[in-house]
Amino acid sequence: MDTSRTCESSEVRIDHSLSEVERQHLARRTKTVLDCLDQHDISCSEHDMPNIAVLGSGGGLRAMVGLLGSLSQLKEEGLLDCIMYLSGVSGSTWCMASLYKELDWSTKLETVKENIVQRLADGSVSWLKRGLKLAKYHSEKDNFTLTDVFSALIVSHMVKEIDEHKVSEQRSNYTNEPYPIYTVIDKKCKHEGLNADPWFEITPDESGYSLTGAFVDSSCWGSEFENGKKIKDQPEMDMLYLQGLCGSAFGDIGQHLNLLYEALKYLITDKVGCAEESHTPQTQDVQNGYLMLLTLVELNLCVLRKEDPTVHLRTMKDLLKDKYDEAKNMTVHLEKLMTSEGKLPESELKDYTLSVCSSVTDMFKVWGVSDDFWFYILRSIEKTVKWIWGTTYNYLFAMEAQDVDLSIIYSEKRDYMDAGLLLNIPFFSVLRKERKIDLIISLDCNCLTPFKSVVRAAELCQDLNIPFPEVVAPPEGTELQDFYVFRGYGKAPTVVHIPLFNAVNCKGEILEWMKKYHTFRLDYSRSEITDLMEKAGVNIKNNKEKLLKVIGDIIEEKKVK
Repeated sequence: MDTSRTCESSEVRIDHSLSEVERQHLARRTKTVLDCLDQHDISCSEHDMPNIAVLGSGGGLRAMVGLLGSLSQLKEEGLLDCIMYLSGVSGSTWCMASLYKELDWSTKLETVKENIVQRLADGSVSWLKRGLKLAKYHSEKDNFTLTDVFSALIVSHMVKEIDEHKVSEQRSNYTNEPYPIYTVIDKKCKHEGLNADPWFEITPDESGYSLTGAFVDSSCWGSEFENGKKIKDQPEMDMLYLQGLCGSAFGDIGQHLNLLYEALKYLITDKVGCAEESHTPQTQDVQNGYLMLLTLVELNLCVLRKEDPTVHLRTMKDLLKDKYDEAKNMTVHLEKLMTSEGKLPESELKDYTLSVCSSVTDMFKVWGVSDDFWFYILRSIEKTVKWIWGTTYNYLFAMEAQDVDLSIIYSEKRDYMDAGLLLNIPFFSVLRKERKIDLIISLDCNCLTPFKSVVRAAELCQDLNIPFPEVVAPPEGTELQDFYVFRGYGKAPTVVHIPLFNAVNCKGEILEWMKKYHTFRLDYSRSEITDLMEKAGVNIKNNKEKLLKVIGDIIEEKKVK
């Protein structure tokens, strides 16, 4: 696939208004929505028509499959065509990526759904293909980070494919569909406070800060800019990377590290095995270098699992014999720091890992190792230790833009990450006042805290003076229902909140379903996928009439206004 395509527009757009392409899509979609409502005996004019957005939450594969089940049932009930926007965070974006690569997916949703189910249940991506994808990211990009490693090695395994389509290629695929919005956050803005606008949206047309109103053509996002002009091309990020960027926080740090080091261990072992099978001539020094990397990964895994790392430290000492004194001395130092229970200080292990990586890099250069594989493995280990995610050239760098936070303008690069770390449902993507949303259907796959995101959204909106309904979560211990309405008044949208697992569709077994589909699972069987889709679908099926009633009430309120 050609990754050298140029941006269709290298100009940065500082403006709160919707893009011309989005406005044109909404105009086309309006007739579809009106026809859909008419089929349900709901009559309204274009002026009174409600703008409806469906939001998918985070939750790894559970969120991906849950959203697919919900959308499929909306189609079954004849309601999908009344949706104007579809926005996702984290795992929900994995579902969106699978849908929007298909032309006019909603017209053939049953077939598209079956293809996705078959891929998730029976598909696989080999270690060879994952390694080659990691190598491609490493060779093509200026900003190689842990997101590249996570996308190539972990996300590809979870979604069972390496999707090299670009988000801008979806421009011709959503002409009859809800307008798609993928979401992440700016990590630095997250730490600098809400006034810096952390909410970042990615659409097939443009990407940018939702509330600030600062956008760039999506085919350009990632290229290097200065003062609003593109000065250096970078390959447009593909959908595998975008899924990794959006869905990088489905587990805690320990779980992530364990997964990443396990993946690197398999890659190294596989590579060494292939070299032995092909009888590729290698010096003893080079072979020892490979073993150092494997031992280093094993050491980190051992510490993560709270196992005694003594044997790995001894192996590393033997491998470093007569080699780099600094790394050898650090190994001895690390041994001395180990407690009687076999534990090592985390900060010391990080420094040690980086030191060994530096030493092995130097060794490989001296020994004339020409295989780039080992160098991107080294960089992958370094990125894992430094925990650097989603570094991207900043298209707003050195611009004169009054409404853009100075901390963004002065930064040559920004770090983007899973929006679920701040809010696990993408409310702010559809709260841009220019989108004029009247009804939000919030599909919440958060198992343990089904009201956390909607309550937090209400609090944030109050701080930011953004219209949002008052949200009063049911008292703790109350039986969890499958349909909640938080009525909007004035300029505030109404929010329909639907928890995935509830007392209605789980019949007293909510905890069992939560445990079965915990967030950190890496794959599901076919029966598990169909069972989960059925649970999500029942929530829509059982509440079709309630949803139509809410839509009708909103129309009547608009007519009165």
